[in-house]
Amino acid sequence: MAETLQEKADEVLSRAILAAAEFQQFNQEQTDRVVEAVYKAGLNARIILAKMAVEETGIGIWQHKVWKNVIATQLVYESIINEKTVGVISNDSVTGITEIAQPLGPIFAVTPVTNPTSTAMYKILICLKTRNPIIISAHRGAAKCTAEAARICYEAALEAGAPEDCIQVISAGSRDFTQTVMAHPKVALILATGGTGLVRAAYSSGNPAIGVGPGNVPVFIDESADIPFAVSSIISSKTFDNGTICASEQSIIVEEKIELQVREEFARQHCYFLPPDEIKKVEKVAVVEETMSMSPFIVGQSVETIANKAGITVPEGTRILMAKLDGVGKNYPLSHEVLAPILAFYVAKNYNQAIHLCIDLNYLGGIGHSAGIYANDEKRILEFSQVINAGRIVVNTPTSQGAVGGTYNLLVPSLTLGCGTGGKNITTENITAKNLINIQRVCRRKMNDKYMSVNQDMYLDENSTESMLQFEYHKNH
Repeated sequence: MAETLQEKADEVLSRAILAAAEFQQFNQEQTDRVVEAVYKAGLNARIILAKMAVEETGIGIWQHKVWKNVIATQLVYESIINEKTVGVISNDSVTGITEIAQPLGPIFAVTPVTNPTSTAMYKILICLKTRNPIIISAHRGAAKCTAEAARICYEAALEAGAPEDCIQVISAGSRDFTQTVMAHPKVALILATGGTGLVRAAYSSGNPAIGVGPGNVPVFIDESADIPFAVSSIISSKTFDNGTICASEQSIIVEEKIELQVREEFARQHCYFLPPDEIKKVEKVAVVEETMSMSPFIVGQSVETIANKAGITVPEGTRILMAKLDGVGKNYPLSHEVLAPILAFYVAKNYNQAIHLCIDLNYLGGIGHSAGIYANDEKRILEFSQVINAGRIVVNTPTSQGAVGGTYNLLVPSLTLGCGTGGKNITTENITAKNLINIQRVCRRKMNDKYMSVNQDMYLDENSTESMLQFEYHKNH
């Protein structure tokens, strides 16, 4: 008799539970030994895994995926290695509270086609650091390279003494099986990185979940900005792995007074402004009209490939396709998130209109995620930051590399960027090891404090206000 999906899920989770039981007995030194071995193995395989990812998926640039693998291994490792994730992690003699870290249990991790090997290795590292077995569900379009990344990490983990089945990969291609495992009662947490539908499925599974919403990152170039620097920075970010990071710039907003200067700078740096008829052609291949979602056929593709699909001719060496738009929403498909070297370009009459455009784009599909500003006016930077609903406001920095952290700033290196309640996430943080532990708090009664002996019945008498004042007096004296 054929094994049912539920029986297969039970088998996977049974192995993970046994691994969790053994892992829970590890001390910090044993745990860190495993993490170090896995990071080194992943880092050493960074080039071959990058090439495998591009060959299998047809997405992005392998040299850039090498750097993503470095972020996912070395930078993540360096950010978590000194964290206490086992046993007593803090002991406050003033409050009398001791905090103890405990693992969550088996974690189900869904990985995307855009950043397959890097996301897998990053999630493996933060799970092992917190003694949580991980079960990986790879995107069917990146099944082989993701499985290879997991195999390399798993073998290194076992050699360093990790429990068997601390890393498992389920077969790709079966959405029903993925959802069965996702909803399994023995799954402690879901780490979901992927499309909107998948993230929604994670949140409706009945298990705790950390998902990430879409980016659709607006970037405002203020008149106080160094414009050549801003344009160069934006290009370096949007062309990184052909724009496949969800924090990559999606729309550029400028005031009318600096439009010509900004346009000329983009053109000087080999970006091509599409005429209106060519904008329509690119829209048809870049965005699915019925859903206003990006077409999977142009994600992470080069300018040349996109131009060929759209039936247009662009100057040789063009780095980004620029589309000047007059509005935001359904009638303007390129105002939505597109993970490819395409940028929407908006011109506002004044500063207030520019900020309103940024807000409209932010709410179109990137709420809670990230936003960028180029300015040398601190007042403008603060004003922008206070009105934009984004977990990361990236200032004078490429948003792709800036939002994932570890390179241009001190944000925690991460390939899962929380979008807060606006993006239907539980946090706006860059997800890392500290998000994958339960913290027990041992709270001691402070017998020597005078106010602890105050009679609670005082609140029942008619002079309760006076009693409260007496309570405060005793507490403070």
